[in-house]
Amino acid sequence: MERSRAAEADRSKPRERYLLVDGYNIIFSWEMLRELSKVNIESARNLLMDVLCDYQGFNGCTLILVFDAYRVEGGQERVFNYHNIHVVFTKEAETADQYIEKTVHKIGKKADVTVATSDALEQVIIYGQGARRMAARELLEEVELTREKVLERIEKRPGSTQKQLTENDHNYLFDHLPEELVSYMEEVRLGKREL
Repeated sequence: MERSRAAEADRSKPRERYLLVDGYNIIFSWEMLRELSKVNIESARNLLMDVLCDYQGFNGCTLILVFDAYRVEGGQERVFNYHNIHVVFTKEAETADQYIEKTVHKIGKKADVTVATSDALEQVIIYGQGARRMAARELLEEVELTREKVLERIEKRPGSTQKQLTENDHNYLFDHLPEELVSYMEEVRLGKREL
């Protein structure tokens, strides 16, 4: 009886949410990133990492971005944190798909896992392991929707409007300080006063 209560209590707890992203699949699926990758693949990776950091900051899930490095001779698996997301470069002879499948198998029973990829075979495999599927197009739509929500929140903040941000395309600290503090700091800058 105690076991069933404990099991029921476990089921009522919110489960941790994970989003695993097949990096190169997304890069070559999103037009903007695909075009950038033709010029510089590293720039495309970095832009995707930045976009996903913004998305994760609003969404709150644990986000793991996985890049293939299976063709890198002697390559060792490399995992690091990039701001608020985890980035993985797989080891030699391991694809992003294999890494994602292994991770879903490990955490899929105790967490809510979604995998973002447009690889149809990969979608079937992870679905069979209990994870949700999200196509590259769906992830892009989610990212754009999240961006709109963030801009709405910024617009609602006192003293800053969306119009101001888009017209000026900058946000300076001194624009939001009291006038007397701005004058004081200007005098410090000019050497007329000391901090």
